[in-house]
Amino acid sequence: MTLYARFAREIGLILDELVTTGAIPAGLDRRAVTVEPPRDSSHGDLATNAAMVLAKPAGTNPRALAALLAPRLEAVSGVEAVTVAGPGFINLTLSPELWREELATILGEGANYGRSDLGAERTVNVEYVSANPTGPMHMGHCRGAVVGDALANLLAFAGFGVIREYYVNDAGAQVQTLGRSAHLRYREALGEAIEIPEGFYPGDYLKPVGAMLAAEYGDLYVGKPEAEWLDLFRERAVAAMMDMIRADLALLGIHHDVFSSEAAVQKAGRVTAALERLRGEGLVYEGTLDAPKGEVPEDWTPERMTLFRATAFGDDSDRPVMKADGGLTYFGTDLAYHAQKAETADQLIDIWGADHAGTVKRIQAAVQALTGGKVPLDVKLVQMVRLLRAGEPVKMSKRSGSFVTLADVVREVGRDVVRFSMLTRKADAQMDFDFAKVVEASKDNPVFYVQYAHARGRSLHRRAAEAGLALDGAADLALLDNEELALVKLAAQFPRVVEGAATTHEPHRVAFYLYDLAAAFHALWNRGNDDPARRFLVADDAALSAARLALSDAIGQIIRNGLSIMGVAAAEELN
Repeated sequence: MTLYARFAREIGLILDELVTTGAIPAGLDRRAVTVEPPRDSSHGDLATNAAMVLAKPAGTNPRALAALLAPRLEAVSGVEAVTVAGPGFINLTLSPELWREELATILGEGANYGRSDLGAERTVNVEYVSANPTGPMHMGHCRGAVVGDALANLLAFAGFGVIREYYVNDAGAQVQTLGRSAHLRYREALGEAIEIPEGFYPGDYLKPVGAMLAAEYGDLYVGKPEAEWLDLFRERAVAAMMDMIRADLALLGIHHDVFSSEAAVQKAGRVTAALERLRGEGLVYEGTLDAPKGEVPEDWTPERMTLFRATAFGDDSDRPVMKADGGLTYFGTDLAYHAQKAETADQLIDIWGADHAGTVKRIQAAVQALTGGKVPLDVKLVQMVRLLRAGEPVKMSKRSGSFVTLADVVREVGRDVVRFSMLTRKADAQMDFDFAKVVEASKDNPVFYVQYAHARGRSLHRRAAEAGLALDGAADLALLDNEELALVKLAAQFPRVVEGAATTHEPHRVAFYLYDLAAAFHALWNRGNDDPARRFLVADDAALSAARLALSDAIGQIIRNGLSIMGVAAAEELN
């Protein structure tokens, strides 16, 4: 049990005792009670808000409840001092021995340090990437792919069952255009000179598809009516594009458990079933929407459509699920698709581009209606990435066929650099990806700075062997001083960071924490530049060297655990 978990348990036991003695009533909701580092480290090692959040429901005031908690906390083994601050915060100062024990816990639990049962065997469906299957992955897709995959890793680390899903948009106008574009490349492969019309997909990536179709069918579909070949060419082109997308994602170490087809959702009758169910509950009706806000287009006319009563669930307007001509809207199919996902998950998370912000409320409303509010949906919006090369923008345009592919970027700077870089800012914040900066060996480059900390720590083992230091046997952690234990205190926050990031669905928190931990490690390391006695390895003191090496190993373990969540390999050495 980690130190923070231990004190959360101790506080729970003390509260149970107060209930037993009648000091506070039974049944208080304790979910908001926290154990965390105080904002000011001079106030102690741990702080709890138990008195603050429980006083009102307990029918008392925070200071009075804190006065009941404080003496009981003072009696807990390893607690050196307890103070009540402000309106009722309780600060605890712990003995150095407790931090040495936590260091031993980190080393003992190894790759499992920071794992928790927060998920309590609940299943979360994380849908991410879901790029239209009309071409290879480009850097516009990359950030959402990494955020989604890191979030899936994070949730699994925190004890959730995770389903990683990709929604294949293989119905609608875009894939019809893809089929027609593939037919042009098919004719080209048979020797015909072609001209690609405006609106078609002009990229060279369709040439191999055309060649494949030409080899398989010869000139069978040359000069034939579109109705004879469009469905076939669309299906074959989509399949080829999905193979390409899977290969691109594999370069990033991303693999999905489920690939769900939009066309299959429609074919299985799921849309009809979902709409009939909602209609039976009075949530789908025939009606006319109000005119668009602002300047109304000249060609706008009110049309009677099938509408979902999204306003009953907090949306700004009811939303069309079927057009006047009987065709499905994208939302109509999306609604049924989310109902399908909810059948196998306790919670849904979608990773979307920021350009989809306007559709968040309606799909959340639909999920609430279809699941009776039992399966929440969280939508994380991801801003685009601006590509730079030495500060100058790199232009890309998917339609023109001259975009920068994800594969190009991964091959140039490496998978780990791409993945780490995508998590160095909050997902909904704009970010720049500069090809020069992300490989720069400096403190300003978080990718390098964290990897360098790990590589430095690993180098100690090689250097100890070269120096002939005998480091066999258990390290005497009592030799670590307060400055070194301060690093342990930061390392001990890792389980809290994991749970906080998993709760908020924000994997970037792990990256931020690793940077802070690496900075603290580098600062401790750099003390030895001026004072050899402060180095991690002291040539004439094997016992002290062993203790400091144990500290370094623990920091390295935390870095590895955090990087594994991010899907990044820890560097053993850097050139």
